[in-house]
Amino acid sequence: ARPYREWMEKGPLRIDEWVAQAGKPASTLPPRNELNNYLSMFGFTREAVDILVSAMAKGKEALGSMGVDTPLAALSLMPRAPSHYFKQLFAQVTNPPIDPIREEVVMSLQCPVGPEANLLDASEKHAQRLLLPHPVLSLEEMAALKTTAHRSWTATTLDSTFGLAAAKASPDALREALVSLCAQAEKAVKEDKAPLLILSDRSAGPDRLPIPSLVACGAVHQHLIKTKLRTSTGLLIESGDAKEPHDFCTLIGYGADGICPYGAYAAVSAFHGSLDTSADKEMATYRKSAGKAILKVMSKIGISTVQSYKGAQIFEAIGLGPDIMEMCFTGTASRLKGIGFDYLQKDVMRLHSVAWPEGDRDVMLPNPGDYHYRDGGEKHYNSPQAMAELQVASKTNSRKAYEMYARTAIEQSKSVSIRGLLTFRSDVPGVPIEEVESAAEIVKRFCTGAMSLGSISSETHEALAIAMNTLGGKSNTGEGGEDPRRFADNRRSSIKQIASGRFGVTSEYLTNADELQIKMAQGAKPGEGGELPGYKVTELIAKTRGTTQGVGLISPPPHHDIYSIEDLAQLIYDLHMISPNAKVSVKLVSCVGIGTVAAGVAKANADVIQVSGHDGGTGASPLTSIKHAGGPWELGLAEVHQSLLLNHLRRQVILRVDGGLKTGYDVVMASLMGADEFGFGTIAMIAEGCIMARICHTNSCPVGVTTQKEELRKKFTGTPENVLDFFSFVAEEARHVLAQLGYTSLSQITGRADLLKPRDRPLHKTTGLDLKFVRDLPNVKHDREWSAYLPTHSNGPVLDDELLANPDVVAAILEHNELKLAVPICNTDRAVGARIAGEVAMRHGNRGWTGKLDITFTGCAGQSFGAFAVDGLEYTVIGDANDYVAKGMHGGRIVVKPPADAAFDPSEAVVVGNTCLYGATGGKFFARGRAGERFAVRNSNAQAVVEGTGDHCCEYMTGGVVVVLGKIGRNAGAGMTGGLAYLLEEEEEGYDVASRVNPEVVKMKRVTTKVGEQQLKGLIEEYEAATGSKKAATILASWDDYLPKFWQLVPPSEASSPEAADVEVAAAAA
Repeated sequence: ARPYREWMEKGPLRIDEWVAQAGKPASTLPPRNELNNYLSMFGFTREAVDILVSAMAKGKEALGSMGVDTPLAALSLMPRAPSHYFKQLFAQVTNPPIDPIREEVVMSLQCPVGPEANLLDASEKHAQRLLLPHPVLSLEEMAALKTTAHRSWTATTLDSTFGLAAAKASPDALREALVSLCAQAEKAVKEDKAPLLILSDRSAGPDRLPIPSLVACGAVHQHLIKTKLRTSTGLLIESGDAKEPHDFCTLIGYGADGICPYGAYAAVSAFHGSLDTSADKEMATYRKSAGKAILKVMSKIGISTVQSYKGAQIFEAIGLGPDIMEMCFTGTASRLKGIGFDYLQKDVMRLHSVAWPEGDRDVMLPNPGDYHYRDGGEKHYNSPQAMAELQVASKTNSRKAYEMYARTAIEQSKSVSIRGLLTFRSDVPGVPIEEVESAAEIVKRFCTGAMSLGSISSETHEALAIAMNTLGGKSNTGEGGEDPRRFADNRRSSIKQIASGRFGVTSEYLTNADELQIKMAQGAKPGEGGELPGYKVTELIAKTRGTTQGVGLISPPPHHDIYSIEDLAQLIYDLHMISPNAKVSVKLVSCVGIGTVAAGVAKANADVIQVSGHDGGTGASPLTSIKHAGGPWELGLAEVHQSLLLNHLRRQVILRVDGGLKTGYDVVMASLMGADEFGFGTIAMIAEGCIMARICHTNSCPVGVTTQKEELRKKFTGTPENVLDFFSFVAEEARHVLAQLGYTSLSQITGRADLLKPRDRPLHKTTGLDLKFVRDLPNVKHDREWSAYLPTHSNGPVLDDELLANPDVVAAILEHNELKLAVPICNTDRAVGARIAGEVAMRHGNRGWTGKLDITFTGCAGQSFGAFAVDGLEYTVIGDANDYVAKGMHGGRIVVKPPADAAFDPSEAVVVGNTCLYGATGGKFFARGRAGERFAVRNSNAQAVVEGTGDHCCEYMTGGVVVVLGKIGRNAGAGMTGGLAYLLEEEEEGYDVASRVNPEVVKMKRVTTKVGEQQLKGLIEEYEAATGSKKAATILASWDDYLPKFWQLVPPSEASSPEAADVEVAAAAA
């Protein structure tokens, strides 16, 4: 054995020791009187300082809402930072994302930097590197690295600027400066053996231009890789232009070991420091915020450490040409190609000319209106003019007003979206409008966005549902469930979203749908979840979601039950089991590689694949995600349609697209790229009154659309007719486009990308864009067999069908009878009981059945045993069971126990798999033995007893009771906002419950109330009777000895409950 601990204690160079040795440096910030000049030169705007930097200086990440409606960087006429041409990639289906807050235990910003030792030689040299605890360096740390040596390490600083005169003389000046910079870096490492390189743009000023830090970093990183020198040095960036989380993530992703954003620090110091103190505290807070944001971006792709994220290039480029990509970002996809170094140089010079104007004029930070619309600023698709014209049309049912709106929207599209660069061409003569399919048929293809009750008001939610039901289209519940009182009337949403087992998912909910949608990602924030603040959780919303009024709700990414395509296939199978007549759709977000994912989803028996664009709306999301994650739906849709065609899977699924659709023109565009159905979110809300105030996340919507405040909801004036009229106009517009093209239905043109052609593009910036990716799709002009779609998929013969073929079972369901059965089971019998639960719920709802079906299964149960069980269903497995037992359980009882003659100790054996009791909303679950990881995640009201669990027990739990009579894994109770857990701690060396519990939300206490004791003991007694557990019997026999060994996990919402309240709390409440 080697002394690894000793090596790691003595070997690393530590940045705090380096700083201490260097001493406190003099101020290195730009002078205050020229600060605006420098910040303008580096691309800072008033919005960047007031929105992005300001939030980070206060310890938060800037939030926004309603998605993005500004142009891609490739289309914007404003100077854009190179990082804005990159879109963050994210995990969807291929692997799970991570919750970086509740699962912080696996996240790390720390990273070793500098020359690496021989990988094949385990020695202390591997430990002798600079250990950076944070990739964002402070001013003091950078000053120490630049000015002093430490333990024989000396950093070499390279100037990453170029001359203004050279730039004026040659359009190749930027590229030539990069070539020179790369040569200097190679020499410093190869000949001078520099352990650290610092690329610094400090020399930028009136006569010198900064090389954009991402371009400089990428070029040097790639050059050192090609010369086989990259592992011989560390690469640090001293940057004036890095200011927001996306800047840091792209720099790290393209090779930076550390970044000192001195420009951002200067902005924090000048604009956000206190008058009576230095800005050191605010700068430290800014840095901490940057770290949290970096972790969140990493977590979206499922990476937990900076060391793994560094140089991983987890991005796609949109709008950068081959010369830039090859030199600076080798290996990253840039499907549309785009601008070259000459245009980047022009942008740098434009910023410089604003920052250092001729004469002695004061310089103010520009305000281009990137986040909020400004006249003369950045283009916005949802412009005030377009919204006003639309609302006139929808409120007055005026075709003329709609035509004005459509002209405005189509004109705006030309400067905002990829589809705006295209127009139609026809290969046949036009046809009379009378021959084209009716608007009534076209609107059946329309869906509204998945907006949850909670993110929007009930009035808004119901108006959308009524309108779509009237039209024959489909509305979507979103992930917040639906009031059961709506199931029987025209307020019922056809699409019920489950978002991987989210709130309000019960058997009755699932059986009252025409389509069940699994949300793998959301366009505005793919790879992450969200949070509904407590002030939005009203009595109705709490009841619908099975939670507590006024208590905030965490919506994590789908990382609990979907780790791979196999897990998604299982959830699709489960949904086909409980509701065999409903289609199952899977919502994906556009990104490079989505075609491969979609092929897997089609093979997993999904009926509908929805491709969402990055410009979809949202109630609340970090601006980093809104602006920089996901891709345009045009790219995603074209890739998915092509992939499914080439893999002979297109017949198996309906393709739906959403994300910024606004007109009949958009509908036909999407159809030509392969879409069968069309989703409208933001624009439908604008039709019923939304004014795009973009304050949805504050609960203060001035027109009552996205608020839960009663006084503001009264201001909602929208009606179903507003939405109905809008969609009718959209369908009529689509009809006229079809007539001009010479086709009589959307079905005839689906996938006919050959009917698209580029518009004339006079703008220099867009001449390099190559639109072949969305135009050169497989020619399906004559081959239309794929468009004869298959019916809703079936799971084939299943055990539930055999049980339902038994007349006694049918009679028990219909006539509320009681019945006992004994049935063998094996692990290929999946989701057993789900179809029976569906039959009961469809006829009697969640609670209306008074019969009883008591079935004992012998053997090994397959995945999702007992899923979605309801009251009256009692299942016992004598054997064991796979993952997802009792998923979505709403009532009844499920027992899993080994055979009486088992030759092992059940209390030490795993008898049920991972993610059991996931999303349960009621019922009881007893397992004699240990459960796997993620037990009772998102449990809302079920009661359970097991004899041990893996990691993440009770995560995101919002109600119910969980008792664990054995050891637990790490991170128990993370994000647990409701319910109670009782955890037994027996004396065992090296084990204690406290070290395994996440203390962020819950409080650990002993069982101090009689009511709590009665609850705990009563459940153990019932468990012992049901399972014959010897462990439970031992505990009950020595109750007075064991009770003090139990810990009670209590979230704040339960602190005053009779089971948990301390004497003082109870007295105060009385």
